[in-house]
Amino acid sequence: MQYGKYKFFCEFNSNAELPSYKGSTFRGVFGHALKSIVCTLKHNECSTCLLRTHCIYALVFETKIAVPVSENSRISAVPHPFVIEPPLTDKKHYQNNDPFDFNLLLFGDMNKNLPYFIYAMDQMGKTGIGKKINKNRGKFELLKVTNAKGIIYTAPDKKLINHNVDSLNLSITDAAVKDNIIIKLKLITPLRLKFKNKFKAELPFHVLTRAMLRRISSLFEFYGTGEPAIDYKGLVKDAENIQIIDNSLKWFDWKRYSSRQNEKMLMGGLTGHISYKGKIARYLPLLDLCSKTHIGKQTAFGLGKIRTEVIK
Repeated sequence: MQYGKYKFFCEFNSNAELPSYKGSTFRGVFGHALKSIVCTLKHNECSTCLLRTHCIYALVFETKIAVPVSENSRISAVPHPFVIEPPLTDKKHYQNNDPFDFNLLLFGDMNKNLPYFIYAMDQMGKTGIGKKINKNRGKFELLKVTNAKGIIYTAPDKKLINHNVDSLNLSITDAAVKDNIIIKLKLITPLRLKFKNKFKAELPFHVLTRAMLRRISSLFEFYGTGEPAIDYKGLVKDAENIQIIDNSLKWFDWKRYSSRQNEKMLMGGLTGHISYKGKIARYLPLLDLCSKTHIGKQTAFGLGKIRTEVIK
């Protein structure tokens, strides 16, 4: 599966006030900016639009409507082909010339549409984000965009340099299945997982494994070459034997405003860290992959960012 990680370097040119967690605010304004530049039939609903299966906006934000699902597919929810990783800071108040950087992740062929994302981010800076200060939202300027290879776009040139896109693969073997190891999992941004249709403030390893398998199988199905050929049932069953040896997780609630529903919504998730012990070696490729793609619900907001450390 093609995977692109792009860092956007920006700078405020006015005062701005943003929430502690900036993911939903960022996603909302970005959605409006992208729609304004690519939508041909401005007053149509995406669900009835003839162009929905080819429109970049619909493919990105109305993915369930735009991407058809085969009747034989085990996957019911089509994942969004992007993740916005907002700045990992609680800072709320920004002033003129303050830096404001963030990451954009793109999956599959959506990487070919990077110029649209760059232009939408540039327009978003002109529109402004956050709460209004003296009737204006905080405006910023997009300075440059980089990837792992270096600079691929600068504002003065207004030109995208050819860039290589990484490829993510998954290979799980039983070679080290007998080895007991300890890992520490850190939740960088809130993790929202449902098990048996409920959100819980706990994370047994088998619940984490189910979430990772759902995330990877759906991404590879729709943006790669198909679901990886791995033993899904066996991985979940064996995960039930892995023990929790340290747990510092807690539930974190935050609110976002939904323009569709015209109300504030409570968006809770797990934060903190947890350590596991057992035959975890075969799960490390899954953990590594999900550290790049995020897991759980509302990943497009930047939720579900994880980091794994092997202790011993």
